[in-house]
Amino acid sequence: MTIRVLIADDQMMVREGFSVLLNAMPDIEVVGEAVNGRQAVEKVRELAPDVVLMDIRMPELNGIEATREIVAADGAAKVLVLTTFDLDEYVYQALRAGASGFLLKDASARQLADGVRVVAAGEALLAPSVTRRLITEFSKLSDAPRVLPSAQAAFGDLTERETEVLVLIAQGLSNAEIAERLVVAESTIKTHVSRILVKLGLRDRTQAAVFAYEARLVTPG
Repeated sequence: MTIRVLIADDQMMVREGFSVLLNAMPDIEVVGEAVNGRQAVEKVRELAPDVVLMDIRMPELNGIEATREIVAADGAAKVLVLTTFDLDEYVYQALRAGASGFLLKDASARQLADGVRVVAAGEALLAPSVTRRLITEFSKLSDAPRVLPSAQAAFGDLTERETEVLVLIAQGLSNAEIAERLVVAESTIKTHVSRILVKLGLRDRTQAAVFAYEARLVTPG
């Protein structure tokens, strides 16, 4: 199946550059572009893309609010945040808003395409070298939102093994790496991940990682 992508960025060169790179891939098609967050929300409703490449700092409606609206309105659309800096304070807020991960704007064509594929497949783009550091850094902020009481209560429903898997997710490990660490089949880990998301009412692995940090299951550092 072809992955349908919408690019939301207020810089024309960025939109055109990413369009050329992605359209060159046999399994990816750019179906539309948006110049601001408000237009991105409207385009998602109109075009139903699989993945939205979302810039954060845009006029009219920023990428964070646009992500929140898109996720709330369409559970099928996955948002991949674009940023210039790997420690952009706004990226953390975007992840909490429901983004499935983030990608640096200087990513190579291969990294860009792979990122789109990963997110489209329902996985989270959690690169340990970048995303974990970002989540860790901003979970230390004094004004960082705490876990919702309902989610905190649901945490008690996790089994010991599910809690262990949740911690490893937050540390940036893939299903295969977690399976190797725990000496079990990868399919078993996938089942654990699915149950964790259902029990905590979370969208994907990215939100699970954010939850783990905010619940202090994983300590910064």
